[in-house]
Amino acid sequence: MDPQQLRTFVSVVDHRSFSLAARALGYTQSAVSQHIAALEADLDTPLVTRRPVAPTEAGVRLLEHARPLLLRLDAARADIARLRQVHPGRLTLACTPGALTPAVAHAVVRLRTTSPRLAVSVRTCGRGEAVEAVLTGTADLALVDGAAAPSDPLPLPDAGPLTAFAIAQEPLAVLLPATHPLAGRPALRLADLAAARWIEAPDAAVPLSHLRAAAQTDGFGHQLAYAGGDMRGLGTLVAAGGGLTTAALPAARHVPGVAAVPISVPRIVHRVEVLQPRSSTGPAAELSDILRPSQ
Repeated sequence: MDPQQLRTFVSVVDHRSFSLAARALGYTQSAVSQHIAALEADLDTPLVTRRPVAPTEAGVRLLEHARPLLLRLDAARADIARLRQVHPGRLTLACTPGALTPAVAHAVVRLRTTSPRLAVSVRTCGRGEAVEAVLTGTADLALVDGAAAPSDPLPLPDAGPLTAFAIAQEPLAVLLPATHPLAGRPALRLADLAAARWIEAPDAAVPLSHLRAAAQTDGFGHQLAYAGGDMRGLGTLVAAGGGLTTAALPAARHVPGVAAVPISVPRIVHRVEVLQPRSSTGPAAELSDILRPSQ
C-alpha cells in the first residue's frame, strides 16, 4: 500500500467529500479519485461509496490501520530529522489542561531566566493530540495528565519511541455540587457512583472509559459532554447539576460551588507525566531535567 494513497483515503473519509479532500491535500479532484481507485485495485475491494461519500465495511477496517500507520510514518520522519536538527532558540510544549501545573509554569520560567533569548510556546490540547505532537515533531515535549493506579503508567495512545516519566502525583477526587448529599463524605468508592450522571470531559478530566476500567464495572453514563480544557468552566457545569467529574484533589478544592471528595477504592491517583523523544537535546532536554524529580 502506498502511504500517499492511504493519506488520501483518510482525508476523503474525514471530509466525506472528494473535492474537499483534494482542496485539503492540494491535489486535483481527479488525482484524489485516482489514488482511491489505485488503493481499491491494490486491495481488490471497494473502500469508499461515492453517493454519499462514506467508507465501506472494508474501508472502516482499513481506517483502523491507516491512522496509526500514517502516524508512525510521520513519527519515523520526525525521529530521523531530530538527529540532524540544529536547535534554534525556541521550545514548543504540548500540555493537557490538567498538566499545566504551577510546578510546570515555574520550571518554564526558570528555563527562560537562564536562557533569556529562548522563545517558548505552550499550547493546551487533548492527550492524543499531545502525544501526536511530540511524535510528529510539532512539539518538543508533551506534558500529559490522567488517572492510574499508583504504580502504573498513564493509559495513553501509542507513544511509539517516546519515553515518559512522572513529575507529579496527587489523590484523585470526584467533583460534586456543594449541595449534593455525598458532598460531606470523607471519601467515596468509585463503583458506587457508576449509576450517577457524569459529564464526559476527556481533555479536562479523566475519560469515562478509564473510570469504567478502574472501577471494573459498566455505567458512568453521560448526557452532557464538555470539549473545553478550562477546569473552572467544567466546575460551573458540575455546580449547576450537570453531572459529576474528576480532578486532582488540590486543584479541585479551588473550584467555586463544588465539593471535592477523594476516591478511596480503587487506589487511583492523578498523575502528570513528561513525554519526550529518546534523542531529546537542547532546550527540551534542559526543561526535562528541571522537571525530573530528584532521586
